[in-house]
Order: sequence, then structure tokens, then C-alpha cells
Amino acid sequence: MTDAAPLISTTELAARLGDPSLKLIDASWHLDGRDGRPDFETARLPGAVFFDLEASSDQGSDLPHMLPAPDFFAARMGALGITADHSIVVYDTVGIRSSARVWWMLRAMGARDVRVLDGGLPKWLAEGRMTESGPGAPAATVTFTPNARPDLLADLDDVRVALKAGDQVLDARAADRFAGRAPEPRAGLRSGHMPAALNLPFPDILNHDGTMKRGEALAQAYRSAGIDLDRPMVTTCGSGVTAAILSLGLAVLGRSSRLYDGSWAEWGGRADTEVVSAPPA
Repeated sequence: MTDAAPLISTTELAARLGDPSLKLIDASWHLDGRDGRPDFETARLPGAVFFDLEASSDQGSDLPHMLPAPDFFAARMGALGITADHSIVVYDTVGIRSSARVWWMLRAMGARDVRVLDGGLPKWLAEGRMTESGPGAPAATVTFTPNARPDLLADLDDVRVALKAGDQVLDARAADRFAGRAPEPRAGLRSGHMPAALNLPFPDILNHDGTMKRGEALAQAYRSAGIDLDRPMVTTCGSGVTAAILSLGLAVLGRSSRLYDGSWAEWGGRADTEVVSAPPA
């Protein structure tokens, strides 16, 4: 079985509401630390459940929201009433942001029919579509059977090997952070980028309405960053969230990639990793 198409439109999703095989996940999360649950309780898609990114990540890691062990993730998903065989749609309250990370996590754990709602909740609301509010009813617990996919994941050693081999490492951070001209939002991290990494800030593959670019416009966004779409790729960012947006865009183009889960939170926080910074202005 191959993976589902990575994106689903609001029109297509609206037509599928009520399908018993369909599960909707609100993956709202904010970099500034705000809880996403109030977003969920204010307005959500009908029948959606809330995915707590931090609580569903590796609780024993010093790095932010790392992919957890399969059994831990399976228990979290099962408690939400979701199995690996459901047809899953993930969305967030920004457009395409943390939903891409949860899409990647689900795929990395073996779920195949996973899509991101193109444009997210903002597009859904702009079109006047139905929502619910309130805390939501508890889901009946089911069994999520994980099937880890290491082909979607890169660790520190993998990235070192990739850089040495000349594979492409795509950094989704803003250009000033990539160049080292702007400080990192997390304390204790050096500024700059990995040697030979390429910079493709994730907004460059999105439209103004929060949907993802398609076709040649999407491919050109990658090419403009110096990326050869026919060569191996690793995506990275500050902490593994917006890197998943680049991985999602590559999947839309039919390209595979690995995501560096530790991202700059790991690389920029170590003394044994090389960092390139722009000279002072």
C-alpha cells in the first residue's frame, strides 16, 4: 500500500464528513509555548480530536518534541480513538504549520492514509464551513499498531554522513537565522547553519492564503533555493516542526526525504558540530 496523497482540500474534506473511516486531528501548537488546546476548544472541525504535540513527544529527551518510541506514540494515538488503518486528516489553526509535523510523525509510525488539510482551519472558517466548540467528548480507546519507518528519519550521524556525501540538507528557517544574522529563539544555541546546507524558508512554498503551492510553482520554489529535486534530501529547521513542511512539499512533488529530528536545537547546541555564519555586517 502506498502513502495517500499528502494534501486534501477543504472541499474534498467537507464531502467526506461523516465517513466512519475518517479521523480528524487538530494539531495546533505554537512556538511561543502557548497551549494549542484553547484553539481546539474555541473552534474545531466536527468530530476532531486534539493532538498534544509536546505530550506526544519523547518525554525523556532534552531536545524539543522529539519523535517518541513507537509503543508510547501508539498508546497516545489509541487513546484518541485512532488506528494506523484509519483515514486521517491533520490540520492546525495557522494554515500549514504544526499539522505537517504530526503528518510526518504519523507516517513515521506507519500510518499510510494521512493527509494535511490544505489551508487548515483559517481556510475552513473563511469558507463559512461548520465547526464545533467546547472541550469535546472523550474518544473510545482503540489499538494503534505502529510500524516504524526509519527511511523518513535522520539523526545527527545521518546528517553528518549526508553532508560528507554531498546530499542536500534543506533548512526551513528564516534567511537571517540561517545566515547567523539573527539570534536563535532557544537559549544556548549558536547562530548560523550546517556547512553546505541550503536555505528554503518554509513560507516560500506556501501561498498568501496559507495553502501550499502546487505544480511548477512549488517545484520552482525548491529549485530557486538551489535544490536538485532528483537528488537525496534531508530537511531540517529549528526543532523539527517546520522542516516537516518542506518534507510535505516534497511529498506533494512525489519526492521522498528524511527529516532531521534534532534539527538546529541539537546541531546548534553541540560543541562538536561545525557551524557556518555570515560575517558581521
